[in-house]
Amino acid sequence: MPEKKKSVCEEKNFDSLFNAHFESARNYLYYKCGDLQQAEDIAQDAFVKLWKRCADIIFETAKSLIFTMCNNALLNQFAHQKVVLRYEAIPRDDRNNESPDFIMETNEFKDKLERAIANLSTKEREVFLLSRIDKKTYKEIAEITNITVKAVERRMSNAFISLRKLLGNDFNI
Repeated sequence: MPEKKKSVCEEKNFDSLFNAHFESARNYLYYKCGDLQQAEDIAQDAFVKLWKRCADIIFETAKSLIFTMCNNALLNQFAHQKVVLRYEAIPRDDRNNESPDFIMETNEFKDKLERAIANLSTKEREVFLLSRIDKKTYKEIAEITNITVKAVERRMSNAFISLRKLLGNDFNI
């Protein structure tokens, strides 16, 4: 007897897809556009479309389809508006135990790092943030961005070179 394929139309399967991939899809979009609300809206719309077309979708390919739909929707929005990236790569926190000089130097470095990341090319920034913030493997990044692992490695290498030039000896990730 043939094994029954998982259906995206079954609520438990759809829920598992949503729980497994929504945050990652939202972050992927956020790294590309710099607007969390816009990223959440696009990711939610992608899952709504997935649900509406669930009968036509093979469960095993749903993850790839989600990221493709998210990317296409973002590209459509880019055609209608200019987006300014405002991303904070390093969370800010209050430190009461450290000296004011240390806190000031740390904040200056964070600002310098954020500017350096913002100055990376879109492709380098996207790969760098997926790797360093979302802790994605190069293979996962390649799947999400529809490029080869070798291309991911090249973009990361270029990102590191650019960041080292901009940050000098302070940069050690």
